[in-house]
Amino acid sequence: MSIRSIPLIVFSFILYNIVVWLGGGAVADDVLIKRIFSIPLIGKAVPVTWGDLLLSLTLVLLFFELLKSTYTSTTSLVDHALSMLVFIACLVAFLLFEQAQTAVFFNIMLATLIDVIAGYTIGIRVARRDIGFGGGMDH
Repeated sequence: MSIRSIPLIVFSFILYNIVVWLGGGAVADDVLIKRIFSIPLIGKAVPVTWGDLLLSLTLVLLFFELLKSTYTSTTSLVDHALSMLVFIACLVAFLLFEQAQTAVFFNIMLATLIDVIAGYTIGIRVARRDIGFGGGMDH
């Protein structure tokens, strides 16, 4: 198994758990709204919280996952299967654990679902193009 077959969004899932479980709040939302830093602008500063940072990281990782799904190889099949396992783990955590029942975690779980669906869809499309199914070029 190659390092490329590891779904990157699993790092958002892991970091969320680290932040929430070790963040010191009794409720996950208390930890997620803690300000980390501010982005200075003219006349004001935009606060960045743990939740904002986790969602931003998730979107960046989702972008790279979508790029990875354009490759057709054995490692991409393993990546798609592992992405499905990450989504299932997120879904189970969301349904069973109070610390995971937040809007931030829901959006991370949604990103894993998009990764799974887009990965298979893009993978099939690329494979179809590479093999030449369909009787010609699509316009």
